[in-house]
Amino acid sequence: MRKTSYALTFLAVLPLLIFVSPTATAPHGLVARYDTPNTSVTVRFGLMERCERISIQVPGPNNSSHFEYQDYECRKFPMRVQDKCEKENKIPCAAWVTAQYFTELGVGFAATALVTLLFGVSTHSRRRRVWRAVATLVLLHTCFQLLAFMLVGELYRTRKFPLFEHASPGSGFILNTVSWLAGFGVAYGVIYTGIAASRGERWAAGNRFYYPVRG
Repeated sequence: MRKTSYALTFLAVLPLLIFVSPTATAPHGLVARYDTPNTSVTVRFGLMERCERISIQVPGPNNSSHFEYQDYECRKFPMRVQDKCEKENKIPCAAWVTAQYFTELGVGFAATALVTLLFGVSTHSRRRRVWRAVATLVLLHTCFQLLAFMLVGELYRTRKFPLFEHASPGSGFILNTVSWLAGFGVAYGVIYTGIAASRGERWAAGNRFYYPVRG
């Protein structure tokens, strides 16, 4: 493959890493909102933490003004005692933690793909072979992101966590979807271009195109 193809691949893989990183760290996977006449509670669930914002409005003496109290607190999620992971929520907690591990593995494979691109294009002979490694790493990234999406999506669909009854997909869930959809597209592009270069097609192999030696 030509250097231009690898440069375009690098620019395509980099956003995958950018998209998936917030899903592993920020509490934006699912968002639940509870509203009462004077109280509003917003709970954001991430793969690693749960953040809760409480807003309480107290009417003034003449109902012409009001006092507002807000509190924002984050904690690790899920936790054994607080989220009842040892008994009734054992399976949902295990699935959530597994989704976290899958996302972290996906981040690792995407980062490794970028490093492989940087070190693998130093010589022409390496460029002939490195596309296979890049395609494999991107596919692994995509598959693990898809697995995480399926686990979180199933927990959201079945409402196995009682707190998910009023939840809706957040920005992290959407970014995860974009990541694995785009990942399949990037992997297909790398494989298609790499095979074309191996066949000696000039548009993929560049000016120094070659034909494979058949024994």
